[in-house]
Amino acid sequence: MSQMKTGRIAFQGEPGAYSHEACRETCPEMEALPCATFEEVIEAVNSGRADLAMLPVENSTYGRVADIHRLLPESGLHILGEHFLRVRISLMSLPGTPLSAVEKVRAHLVLLPQSARFLKTHNITGIAAADSAGAALALAESRTPHEGVLASELAAEIYGLEVLARDIEDHGHNTTRFLIMGRAPDLTRRGEGPMMTTFVFEVRNIPAALYKALGGFATNGVNMTKLESYMVDGNFTATRFYADIEGHPEDPNVALALDELRYFTAHLNLLGVYPSDRRRND
Repeated sequence: MSQMKTGRIAFQGEPGAYSHEACRETCPEMEALPCATFEEVIEAVNSGRADLAMLPVENSTYGRVADIHRLLPESGLHILGEHFLRVRISLMSLPGTPLSAVEKVRAHLVLLPQSARFLKTHNITGIAAADSAGAALALAESRTPHEGVLASELAAEIYGLEVLARDIEDHGHNTTRFLIMGRAPDLTRRGEGPMMTTFVFEVRNIPAALYKALGGFATNGVNMTKLESYMVDGNFTATRFYADIEGHPEDPNVALALDELRYFTAHLNLLGVYPSDRRRND
């Protein structure tokens, strides 16, 4: 990831969002650029306002992040790395507010059920918000008494809120996988650990095409860690597949598997070759 010119990495959300935290962890030397939408994140990199994009693709509790797989193939960007962020939920409020005084909290809809046990124990009502970091900003501005927010500890730091409880999620395994993307591909081997390869493809309109296309990965011993399908332009007959595999395209077994895949596909687009995050197998 040595393609820096602006020194900025773009993310979706308000400052203090979990995507912002992922930027801090992976690229602490870069300025994090908040964007309103995923499309704006992609545009920021393509236009040169930012060098890199931090995009969430899946969550261990809620699965695929909506719209991302549709956006990535047409983004013009290339995957340069991945990052697994452990989602730690903190309850925060205005400085000096005791936990016992908090009657309701606002948070993104996905955070509320993850903290259901804690909220029930403390008789706190959860209210859905469009964005947890945005809710933190709103509370800092409104100074509403007896209210709190569920968000990252980074959000509390940015907006001057006091953390009243940490790690309140019901289960300690909630993790979001992010992709770090840039304008130019990097197909070199980086680091001493294993590599990942991500691509999208559309199978040819022949019987058992998907079965035959994927057969090469099994016969050549290539581990496919993800395979997801999604429609193209709302057409039930035009299905695109997104896949992650372990290995590098120059590995002999991966090269053979990809050659076999090409034979049965109408379209194959390599999205990126990048080092596997060390927490992938945790």
